Amino acid sequence: MTIKSDIWLRRMVAEQQMIDPFLPELVREVDGKRVISAGCSSYGYDMRLADDGFRIFSSVYGDEVDPKRFDEGSSLIEPPVRTAEDGARYYLLPPHHYGLGVTVETFKMPRNVTGVALGKSTYARAGLLVNTTPLEAGWTGRLVVEIANLANLPLRVYIHEGIGQILFFESDEDCAVSYEDRGGKYQGQTGLTFAKV
Repeated sequence: MTIKSDIWLRRMVAEQQMIDPFLPELVREVDGKRVISAGCSSYGYDMRLADDGFRIFSSVYGDEVDPKRFDEGSSLIEPPVRTAEDGARYYLLPPHHYGLGVTVETFKMPRNVTGVALGKSTYARAGLLVNTTPLEAGWTGRLVVEIANLANLPLRVYIHEGIGQILFFESDEDCAVSYEDRGGKYQGQTGLTFAKV
C-alpha cells in the first residue's frame, strides 16, 4: 500500500469522479485575496469547509453528550456566519470548544483505496485540532469534520477554504468487505451527520 500522488488523484477524479467538486491545483488565492490552501497537493487533497451545517457543542441547553443517544437539539448550537475585513466568511469557534462541520467536497472511495484526513499546519499553529478521520474503502459522502479550538482565544474557521488534508492509500488488492458492503452507518451522508450507533 502506497501513498498516492497528484497525478494519480487527477486520474481517479477523471475516471471515477472520486472527488466532486475537485480543485486540480492547490489554490492559495481567490480574487486576489489570500486563502488557506485548498485543492490537489503533491500527495493529497486539501478539503474545504462548507457553509452549511456547522455546529458548536454548548453546555447551555444540555448537561452531557451521549454518542449512543445523540441529542442534537440539547447540545449543539449554530454560530452566525461572520465576514472579515477582506470579505472572507468564517465561523468563530470559542476557546476550548468543539465543533462539527462538513466538507464542500463529496468523496467516492474506490474499493481498494482508503483515505486519512488530517489537520492543516496553518490551523494547528493557531490552536485548531482537526480530528484524524478515515475515509474507508467503498465509502461515499461528504466528510464530517470534527474540530477543537485548543487555544485560549476565539479562533476563526474560514468557510470555503482549506480545513484539512486527505492522504490516499491504494492497496494492490480489493478488500473482502467494503464500507458499502457492510452497510456503514455514515454511508451516503450529504450534510452534517451526528453520532450514530
